[in-house]
Amino acid sequence: MKRLASFRVLCGLVLFAAGLSVAVAAEPATSPEKADEDFKFQGEYAGTLNRDGERTEQGVQVIALGGGKFDAVGYHGGLPGAGWDGSDKVRASGQLKGSELVIANAEGDAKAVIRDGKMTISVDGSELGTLDRVERKSDTLGAKPPEGAAVLFAGKEADLKNFKEGARFENGGLREGFTSKQEFDDYKLHLEFMLSYMPEARGQARSNSGVYQQGRYEVQVLDSFGLEGADNECGGVYKAKAPSVNMCLPPLQWQTYDIDFTAAKYDGDTKTAPARMTVKHNGVVIHNNIEVPAGTPGGTQAEGPGPGPLFAQNHGNPVFFKNIWVVPKK
Repeated sequence: MKRLASFRVLCGLVLFAAGLSVAVAAEPATSPEKADEDFKFQGEYAGTLNRDGERTEQGVQVIALGGGKFDAVGYHGGLPGAGWDGSDKVRASGQLKGSELVIANAEGDAKAVIRDGKMTISVDGSELGTLDRVERKSDTLGAKPPEGAAVLFAGKEADLKNFKEGARFENGGLREGFTSKQEFDDYKLHLEFMLSYMPEARGQARSNSGVYQQGRYEVQVLDSFGLEGADNECGGVYKAKAPSVNMCLPPLQWQTYDIDFTAAKYDGDTKTAPARMTVKHNGVVIHNNIEVPAGTPGGTQAEGPGPGPLFAQNHGNPVFFKNIWVVPKK
């Protein structure tokens, strides 16, 4: 049991800066080629550990903080949405040392070392096991629009005609800050997005955008990889509902939102029923037919009757979108 206890001590070391806002010292990286040396260590690791003769699945998310410093979050049973049993997460901190990332407890009897895409965890010099770096992809990535869909962006600069002035095309993607010309009532939305890599930023300064249904109700877009999964983090319905599980993948990986949206109902100017939505983030349901009691500040219009556009907020951080289509509900 000492090994298990020491492992928990290791994972309990916390360098927790998720809620802080600090100045960004480097330009956001919009491709792996533009990222720093820390980028190749950041990501998800999964595999089997042998703890006192018991083999258990383990997932770990490693988050770059800049300057060779990292957070690590452990999940018993596997990664979020892929085996994690929902038990308490364990957090640790690490430091880059040469070509290795080393995470160790204060006593030095437990450590994890990442080298060449593998995380080896040991206690008292004995290995518990090795986790492999994995790159998950959403089941709905690349989904094809069905018949009757309004295809807003299919990866071509010519698709800018579907958006109001100010929409930007870059490297095959649509940048944050767009507003669709077409407006919608009830619908199903598919879109894909990629967060920029901003390791020295914190909290709301870390690759921030947001997708507004009807220009009124925001589903947050943020680099929340490894964070708690609050309502103002990726997948949250801003100021209304936190996601049931934080499904945010690391920056510079394409992610998906699939949103089934039902508009608020009005009798004249009197609201008789709130808006509702079901949200899948990377193929996993994180909101199931929830009520959205009010509109979100910062949209294109206040809550009210009538249709509205698809709007992606611009917070000054590079965020890329692609494969955007809407199926109106009859």
